[in-house]
Amino acid sequence: MKDFPGTPGTLTGLVLRISQCVFAAGSIASMATTNNFFNFTAFCYLIASMGLQVIWSLVLAVLDAYAFVRKKALHNPVLVSLFVVGDWVTATLSLAAASASAGITVLYVNDLHGCKVGVECQKYQMSVALAFLSWVTIAISSLIMLWLLAAC
Repeated sequence: MKDFPGTPGTLTGLVLRISQCVFAAGSIASMATTNNFFNFTAFCYLIASMGLQVIWSLVLAVLDAYAFVRKKALHNPVLVSLFVVGDWVTATLSLAAASASAGITVLYVNDLHGCKVGVECQKYQMSVALAFLSWVTIAISSLIMLWLLAAC
């Protein structure tokens, strides 16, 4: 089996997993430092979804780092199937949470003019932007995993 960029055990795969984890953690940190995020269900869902993303990405980053250091390819069809399902589930949850939070942020900032304190609205926007960046990286990983599963 040929290794291509982004597969488990490669440097690109490790970088993708670490960036997923960092973007998701940044999204959580940005949202959790606001005073009123708990008043919006979409923001609570974003934190829950990004929390799952951090856990999933961190576990796979550790597994990727181990495989990279040991120079082992993680191309077992059962393991790759698990990666595919996990990546697609977390990608779907992340996109749904980021989209819902983006909609609430636009509604709150532009339509309701609820931003009396500009810093809080900037944190909402930053959190949503980081959530979308996390989704982009997980989408790339999930497509690579699907390609790898087809090649197994």
